Amino acid sequence: VQLQASGGGLVQPGGSLRLSCAVSGITFGSYVGAYTVGWFRQASGNEREFVAAFRWNRGNIHYSYSDSVKGRFTISRDSAKNTLYLQMNSLKPEDTGVYFCALSEGGLIVSVLKIPSSYAYWGQGTQVTVSS
Repeated sequence: VQLQASGGGLVQPGGSLRLSCAVSGITFGSYVGAYTVGWFRQASGNEREFVAAFRWNRGNIHYSYSDSVKGRFTISRDSAKNTLYLQMNSLKPEDTGVYFCALSEGGLIVSVLKIPSSYAYWGQGTQVTVSS
């Protein structure tokens, strides 16, 4: 399984960006069982922190967001393109960091899907800078 993140850049406060994560090695549309995909970010000098995730289990989807991005960010998936997205609106300087996509072949419960070590596969990261 491989993940390739893209879409980062420099944006002014209040602006928007959409991150993409192309996934290969599994096919969302025909996957049998459960999986969890998520986005994390890491600011300089800080630990990697949870941003958003969704868990798919035989058609049932559960979304999770960190409190800091709830209402501003949206995680989604395009099965036809086998791609994960993170739409980020109303960006703030504190959203600055390297954003990583991640995948776990398994339906992670809420208490662990926010923990980076719960995910076996990671993309390489894409830099997001929010600054005027």
